Amino acid sequence: MDEEFTAYVAARGRALWGAAWLLTGDPALAEDLVQTALTKTWPHFERVAADGSFEGYVRRTLVTTYLSWRGRRWHGELPSGSGDDVATGLAALNPDADTTHDVRRAMAQLSPRQRAVVVLRYFGDLSEEQTARAMGCSVGSVKTHHARALERLRGSGLLDLSEPTEEHR
Repeated sequence: MDEEFTAYVAARGRALWGAAWLLTGDPALAEDLVQTALTKTWPHFERVAADGSFEGYVRRTLVTTYLSWRGRRWHGELPSGSGDDVATGLAALNPDADTTHDVRRAMAQLSPRQRAVVVLRYFGDLSEEQTARAMGCSVGSVKTHHARALERLRGSGLLDLSEPTEEHR
């Protein structure tokens, strides 16, 4: 079991960190979020992985943990420095520095639930139903958060967003 879990983390760790970074906007907090999600899910690996649903289980744990953290007023640390590490985090996902900066600023304008929907739908390539399962909410709630997020992103002027494809409606 430990070898299989280690192989899963090796194979999916970067993608999990990328999703966590997009959720948190902070590389160090993203690492903490991934570690927390994996720590919570590891005891259940054998049982959940048996039916092939471990990826969804980890994703849901990642999102629900993020949303519970965002609800707290105190995160235990105070930010310091210039914030250049945030741009470095996105640069690891996309080397285009201008796009990186715009995406970071645009995502920061979204509420935590809107941000989670955008990350899961566009960066995680999940359907509305899969996103709802990952967030523990209804498909209608996903649609509402999605529409509001796109409205806010379009209104920000930071990103040039065309209409979503049929796949992402």
